[in-house]
Amino acid sequence: MAVLPPPVRVAAAAAATTFGLSTSPAAATPAGCRRCGPRGRAAVHVAISASGRASFSRGAAGDGGGGRPAITVAGDPPTFVTAPGRRIVAVGDLHGDLNQTRAALVMAGLLSSESDGHVWTGGQTVLVQVGDILDRGEDEIAILSLLSSLNMQAKSQGGAVFQVNGNHETINVEGDYRYVDPGAFDECIRFMEYLDECDGNWDDAFLNWVNVCERWKEEYPMSPNGDWRPWNFVKKQKGIAARSSLFKRGGPLACELARHPVVLSVNDWIFCHGGLLPHHVEYGIERMNREVSVWMKSSSGDSDDELDIPFIATRGYDSVVWSRLYSQGPTEMTRHSWKLSSVVAERTLKSVGAKGMVVGHTPQTRGVNWYLLFSLG
Repeated sequence: MAVLPPPVRVAAAAAATTFGLSTSPAAATPAGCRRCGPRGRAAVHVAISASGRASFSRGAAGDGGGGRPAITVAGDPPTFVTAPGRRIVAVGDLHGDLNQTRAALVMAGLLSSESDGHVWTGGQTVLVQVGDILDRGEDEIAILSLLSSLNMQAKSQGGAVFQVNGNHETINVEGDYRYVDPGAFDECIRFMEYLDECDGNWDDAFLNWVNVCERWKEEYPMSPNGDWRPWNFVKKQKGIAARSSLFKRGGPLACELARHPVVLSVNDWIFCHGGLLPHHVEYGIERMNREVSVWMKSSSGDSDDELDIPFIATRGYDSVVWSRLYSQGPTEMTRHSWKLSSVVAERTLKSVGAKGMVVGHTPQTRGVNWYLLFSLG
């Protein structure tokens, strides 16, 4: 663990790490974005937080149960969340790996360990997934379906599930499919067929998909990469067409992603995929979230300047979803970059009144190496 000069320390979290008042290192799972491990293996890292220190008034949604005030949410998509007295669990890049996703949630006590059930067991816990559900694995829609179902269950118990969009969400909405696993194209085809079976009832098809796709796999097992041979152009075209229909701007899954922010504040913690920087705060967190959401929901045929891609949030090395300033590996972190990231983190956290930040995006293979800012990549 690296120790920075007070008052700010920043941290990279490992597989099951307490954050808030103290840290506890554990074995990390290598994965992430541009330097990830084998395709389809998720960067599943979990952090569990103590409750926030600030006091809050009761929300309009009513009592949260157990004597706790209700969780309140401000912004569309959600930007500022107050969750008094709740345990907070953060999960990093999942990259289409449903088995690892379930393993992480079971480990955190949020999901039933029954193999054929997807039952929320977290009570009033708040779960935050910090982006990159898409690409590299074959069960992307299933994971989105699972998290949506768990959110509904969690809300009925006084908890909540939040998702934060990462760079792999934004590039797919742009139509960049470089990192898509062949099995994920298959999933898009199968999901479109299932949607037809549901007579186009999106809510039913989307919420049930995590169960349907597993039954489908049991009935029709496929060899690795299925029949995605280089010469199978018809299959490729069908897969690309299905994916484009779902994820293009204004498409149904793009609209699902548009429900989620690129930066989320829960109590006095900031959650984002790459990293929040001072110029993002100056631009406006809520403004960035809104602009990305509008861009995802709007038809790609709309030429209005307002609907151009929100560059500050989704493009460039210093955008919210691409920044690696806080999550460089130990071999890359020079003393100069270490000091720079410390100063920038201190300034950023102070400007938003937060005590820590949780990010994903970049692989962390040696456990906790910072304090107060966690990298789950």
